Amino acid sequence: MSQRIKLLYVSSEVEPFAKTGGLADVAGSLPKELKMLGVDVRVILPKYGSIDEKKYKISEVPKSEFEVPIGDEKIIGKLKKTSIEFDSEKIEVYLLSNDFYYNRNGLYADANTNSNFPDNAERFIFFSRGILEALKKINWKPDIIHCNDWQSGLIPIYLKTIYADYIFYKGIKTVFSIHNLAYQGIFEKDTFIKTGLPWDVFTIEGIEFFDRVNFMKAGIIFSDFITTVSPKYAEEICSSVEYGYGLEGVLTNRKTELAGILNGVDYDAWSPLKDEHIPQKYSGRNLTKKSVNKRALLENFFLSYREDAPVIGMISRLADQKGFDLIEASADQLMKLGIQLIFLGAGELKYQQFLERLKKKYPEKVGVHIGFSNELAHLIEAGSDMYMMPSRYEPCGLNQMFSLKYGTVPLVRATGGLDDSVEQYNPETKTGTGFKFTDYDKSKLVDIVNLAVNIYKDKSAWTQLMKNGMKQDFSWKESAKKYISLYKNVLSVN
Repeated sequence: MSQRIKLLYVSSEVEPFAKTGGLADVAGSLPKELKMLGVDVRVILPKYGSIDEKKYKISEVPKSEFEVPIGDEKIIGKLKKTSIEFDSEKIEVYLLSNDFYYNRNGLYADANTNSNFPDNAERFIFFSRGILEALKKINWKPDIIHCNDWQSGLIPIYLKTIYADYIFYKGIKTVFSIHNLAYQGIFEKDTFIKTGLPWDVFTIEGIEFFDRVNFMKAGIIFSDFITTVSPKYAEEICSSVEYGYGLEGVLTNRKTELAGILNGVDYDAWSPLKDEHIPQKYSGRNLTKKSVNKRALLENFFLSYREDAPVIGMISRLADQKGFDLIEASADQLMKLGIQLIFLGAGELKYQQFLERLKKKYPEKVGVHIGFSNELAHLIEAGSDMYMMPSRYEPCGLNQMFSLKYGTVPLVRATGGLDDSVEQYNPETKTGTGFKFTDYDKSKLVDIVNLAVNIYKDKSAWTQLMKNGMKQDFSWKESAKKYISLYKNVLSVN
């Protein structure tokens, strides 16, 4: 094993180039920390049409054209490159280019209809196999390929089958990270022919899943090690159908090669001391300045500032997973607690309509912005008194960790990364960082909001609670060290 680990970090989305969710944040932040700790890391993603080549100074990699068999066809691709520069360091970023597959108005779905592209299987077969072909073309052999979610789930199985006898690929190890097990990349059986894989892997012990092809299952079974984004979520996905989505048995079989490592936060982007998106920077030493942001937030939503009314913020995809069914069922009870609610997000139409009805019913207490705005997200974190995440499940979650740093007290369900990152407040000892409930029940949500509102009235206790949260450190450094230790262990196994 070479002294310096050579790592290819594979992700279907990477901040700042392309993003639909938290995966992009992780893929844009973790490699930076790994580089700072001495890993020779390079990143690769598809070259989507939305990525501005001039803005990011993207150029073609000479002699990088490669060929990928997709069924009976041979599809041509090439590599482009740019870099992420930070703290006098630089990470090389490759972009796998094929205009037919990636020059579209969305990453996975048509932006106009919100429908998944019908050829997503082909697009990510090409991505996974294309990466392996491209590496040989540029003659760069990583020690480890770190794959993320179903979009790169075929890389481990390709290395252990079609590419197993090629000298160039010998010894390359794979780590596969699960960010959300609910999205598995499941496609019809006829897709299998397009992978080029041997039929002896289309079995229940392989990548067959109820007579269909499951890309996530391929990554889980054929990778050398599996990680997921929090210790609690690692336990949950082995425990039941509710969390495992049909793969709990497969994961249990590989439990000795499964670890949960909590995602980190990029505090250069998310810190009230540095935040360029908020009207007033502040810290734990001058918390009175936080109220300037609260006033600005309320003005933005045309709501009145009230000293005695805590503002509860929420930035989220509008979906069942995020607990919106609980919020809808308990909305009238919540509004009786003297709070103001502010929502930012988009998603299922039924929840957009619910939020619009709620705003209409309580115009003095509710603010709603359907869509997404990075600036507004920062203002909500800085201007809210509390942050609500009553998720049905939450592999990791980042907003609760952002909130802690901003002195915005999280109210969460004790699941996944929410349970790992928020400590229940104890009024007697004044310890803890937020409020948690366990049972997925509307009355439990109302109970913790009511408890938080009562503590809020005690300004001394509340200030201490805010400071407790602001002292927490969820930076990437500790998590990156855990990944490096894991990489070394993987490389030590023959």
